[in-house]
Amino acid sequence: MLNAGKPGTGGERYIPYEERGGESSAVYFTRDLSAAGLQKVFQKVGGNLTGRIGVKLHTGEQHGPNIIPRPWVEALLKAQLPQASIIETNTYYEGDRYTTEKHRETLQVNGWTFCPVDILDEDGAVALPVAGGKWFTEMMVGKNLLNYDSALILTHFKGHTQGGFGGSNKNIGIGCADGRLGKAMIHTVPGSDNMWGIAKEEFMERMTESTKAVVDHFGKNICYINVLRNMSVSCDCEGCAAAPVVTPNIGIVASTDILAADQASVDLVYALRPKEHKDLVERMQSRHGLRQLTYMKELGMGNDRYALLDLDNGGVEIQPALAVQDVRPFVPGEND
Repeated sequence: MLNAGKPGTGGERYIPYEERGGESSAVYFTRDLSAAGLQKVFQKVGGNLTGRIGVKLHTGEQHGPNIIPRPWVEALLKAQLPQASIIETNTYYEGDRYTTEKHRETLQVNGWTFCPVDILDEDGAVALPVAGGKWFTEMMVGKNLLNYDSALILTHFKGHTQGGFGGSNKNIGIGCADGRLGKAMIHTVPGSDNMWGIAKEEFMERMTESTKAVVDHFGKNICYINVLRNMSVSCDCEGCAAAPVVTPNIGIVASTDILAADQASVDLVYALRPKEHKDLVERMQSRHGLRQLTYMKELGMGNDRYALLDLDNGGVEIQPALAVQDVRPFVPGEND
């Protein structure tokens, strides 16, 4: 771990597409929020997944209302990834997934019983190197991560109390860090009684460096899917206590570029009418969460420019504003 880090700035500012530079990546998009839609986008990005495959998924607190529907995931794994395991880690806070025993009880309650679920830190933690980080030289992740050759990062995109938003970056950076050591490195100033003392740009950077350790570990054998539905401003960690959903459902994006996937997801939210995106945008900006995107770019983790390819219309390139022009207000249970 390094001690000389200084947080960057600008995490409250959204950078319009025309102000971004560099190369461009492919991002696939469908409005089809269903098991079929999920399989449609996976087929575009999953070609490099080989060997033993882990599916990093937020399986949720007990009875959490907003997680990716279990039947969608079950259908995807049975059709496309029959030998894969869901991978998770225990939480840093005391709750339904704080210990391995409680976590397994919660998996049963939420129906994650159709395939193996590997709690990566059940047997401890291991250090992965962080290349080019200013906060860390290594990150402690769940030890069992080393048993996998490839990873599908399957993320429910939503708001987040600390991160502003939770996309693929959060799903990996927090979700693969082990529940005691790694998550403490990201969240807590050493020696402090405030376990959530690190916030804003510094938190985004620490979380992103954790992500980079995992992304570098898998190399080309990793891909990213973000499901933009039931987007509360609260993380799925809050379970049934999550704030009500007021943002319209949008669709599913997928890429082999983590930055492009998260950037496209953010852009789609911003492309909604102001009254539709007000709460979620306020959550992103007030937490300085957009620093996740600029720091991923600084660390060379991908591109913030992309071609958004509409799979519902033959794969033609579209702008985010066109992708969301026909969204309707959120209706509870509509896409369950």
